[in-house]
Amino acid sequence: MIKRLFLAVALAILAHPALAQQEVQITADLFTVDENTRESVFTGNVVVIHPNVKVWAEKVVAVYGEDGPSDVESFVASGSVRLETDEQNATGDQAVFTPGDQLLRLTGNVQVINASGTIDAGELVVNLATNVSTFTSSGSGGRVTGVFTSQ
Repeated sequence: MIKRLFLAVALAILAHPALAQQEVQITADLFTVDENTRESVFTGNVVVIHPNVKVWAEKVVAVYGEDGPSDVESFVASGSVRLETDEQNATGDQAVFTPGDQLLRLTGNVQVINASGTIDAGELVVNLATNVSTFTSSGSGGRVTGVFTSQ
């Protein structure tokens, strides 16, 4: 069985204001802040380094509320997204985290790999409030597949 999806928890930590005191390093080719739309946009070879997870993407957009950047409403990474923890790697086309409903969605050619095996799917939805992870097919006749190794 695939171990608990620590990457989801780690990504949630990136966007959770109560844990914002931890150091997060973000590098990109371009960084834009739009006060009118309350968006912080990192584009081009984006790397987010957090003590629990490393994220690579072509673009990361954080939309924040009235309380400023610590009040994250959504966190979207897109363009060949890769999430890496000490325990596992996950890839997909887009990762969206919304703190309001505590859901992390990794979509498009999803693959999660760890020491226990590999799962391929069209979408992974992790409910951080209930610790339930759901893999679904791409919807175009594809299926969720898993290869597990015994330890």
